[in-house]
Amino acid sequence: MSRRILIGLSGLALILAGAGAMLSGGAPTPSYAQSEVPRGSLPPVQLDGQPFPSLAPLVEATKPAVVSIAIARPPRSSLRNPFQGDPFFERFFGPRRPQQPQQEPQPQEPQPTGSGVIVDAERGLVLTNHHVIQNASEIEVTLSDGRSVAAAVVGSDAGTDVAVLELEEADDLTQMPLGDSDAVQVGDFVVAIGNPFGLTHTVTSGIVSALGRSIPRSRRAAGAPSPIEDFIQTDASINPGNSGGALVNMRGELVGIPSNILSRSGGNIGIGFAIPTSIAREIMRQLLEFGEIRRGRLGVIVGNVSEDVAQALDLASSAGAFVNEVIPDSAAEEAGIEPGDVIVRVDDKEIEGSGDLVNTVGLRSVGEEVTLQIVGSDGQLKLVEVVLGGTVTSSGEEVHPALAGATLINGEDGGYRGVLVESIVPDSAADNSGIQAEDVIFRVNRTDVRNVEQMKAAAENRSLLVLHLFRGNRRVVITVRG
Repeated sequence: MSRRILIGLSGLALILAGAGAMLSGGAPTPSYAQSEVPRGSLPPVQLDGQPFPSLAPLVEATKPAVVSIAIARPPRSSLRNPFQGDPFFERFFGPRRPQQPQQEPQPQEPQPTGSGVIVDAERGLVLTNHHVIQNASEIEVTLSDGRSVAAAVVGSDAGTDVAVLELEEADDLTQMPLGDSDAVQVGDFVVAIGNPFGLTHTVTSGIVSALGRSIPRSRRAAGAPSPIEDFIQTDASINPGNSGGALVNMRGELVGIPSNILSRSGGNIGIGFAIPTSIAREIMRQLLEFGEIRRGRLGVIVGNVSEDVAQALDLASSAGAFVNEVIPDSAAEEAGIEPGDVIVRVDDKEIEGSGDLVNTVGLRSVGEEVTLQIVGSDGQLKLVEVVLGGTVTSSGEEVHPALAGATLINGEDGGYRGVLVESIVPDSAADNSGIQAEDVIFRVNRTDVRNVEQMKAAAENRSLLVLHLFRGNRRVVITVRG
């Protein structure tokens, strides 16, 4: 029996030999910059006198950097019935009964929502997901040694699902260095550390299953924006509560932040997605430098190049992003880009498809100059210099009093159908009206809308608005009165 065990383990020993390289001592360096990590060696764990590898030293070194996050949301004031005073509603259901006195809303206790990773021990900076801390009025972080520390949001970005927190009055922290996610290969061994189902500091392992993944469209809101997606897919077990935690390589470096799973039951089936640190590093840099994301905007709506289109245009391959539409007054229009052009390169980055273009441009800043290599509709290759524009946000109060407190983004800016509700101030008129952050409003009363100006026109001189919107995969109708 011992001989069979040793033979079975020998293959694993060869694969994982040296895999326990781990962090060693030394002064911490700011981990949002690339850093080298000294390699260590595995202790001689033995079975029948024969050594075999263990991930325990790596886990021991990295686990203290992973934290549990709990949030409290503001108590909701009593919601005004949106149908109150609506003659159509009262015709069928009668006048609304007088409202009973409401008790004062009680503050919530923080509830666990996910995980986070300390990436700068000196400043107390924590990387996590946007959806883990969204709409939080209070954030409580539990460290690996059991201490609970309050945290504040440095900044958060829904488009990449990345958020940065700063711990208040915390010392003796352990940080995890950011690795180079661009160097990750399919087949690499990885470890996921987080708090699935509230079970603190759970460790799972697996391999990188695929790179450059996007969330399947059926799993995404029907009218939602085209997000910046370049996920690392892994079969390391990821479950609810792992969000915002750590995907760690065999050097003890953070290479990804678990964000989504593909599952019919809500539990792990071996298909998990992590945000690469190449994206998280750039988002954190902008949030620390500007306090917001100044995402560049090219101003085109693009699709993939099909084989039929490639043949019709005599293209050498189907690689590239096909320009379906150029937004008026955009950076693309100013640079002379036209519908029918195929964008095949941005600076030194080859563009394989429309998702590549969205990811590449979306991580560039407003005002940055990029060089596009384009195959024109005439078949000629040309270089175009473009200075990227920015995404324009508007206040909901400019549209209608009932939308005060909402931040709105034009659909053309993100390549989606409708007006995106980017954020909502807690307990504002918009919050009490029933709309939510990440709703996509595509119709006001009987008028289809694609941008804020169209919403203003549809809402002009109207006391009551009937909003048709996408929420997740559902279509929802909400009536608001100002």
